[in-house]
Amino acid sequence: MMEFQTVTTKSELPPGTGQAFIVGERLIAVFHLADGQFRAIDDACPHQGASLAEGYVEDGTVACPWHGWRFRLCNGTWADNPRLKVHAYAVRVEGDEIQVCPEPLVETPPV
Repeated sequence: MMEFQTVTTKSELPPGTGQAFIVGERLIAVFHLADGQFRAIDDACPHQGASLAEGYVEDGTVACPWHGWRFRLCNGTWADNPRLKVHAYAVRVEGDEIQVCPEPLVETPPV
């Protein structure tokens, strides 16, 4: 069973922003999208380790603040080369609390 951990509240994470949190033993970036959804991916960009939580959020992606690598927030794939990705995590909202599961989402391979 997946264990969720409360990381912040909706009011503390404005739309269009991200923030990094320690969830279990991982550093995870949580984003509040303009459409009201919340998404979570690894915080460190695989290129040179910049915090993705500090990146620019637009159209369901976040751009690394150092070199502009863009990652899809729905699944962590690099927008310019889907063979590279960071982990994505399940997010749920309970009342005003935003909760994240520290176990990465597992994608089902194509049949």
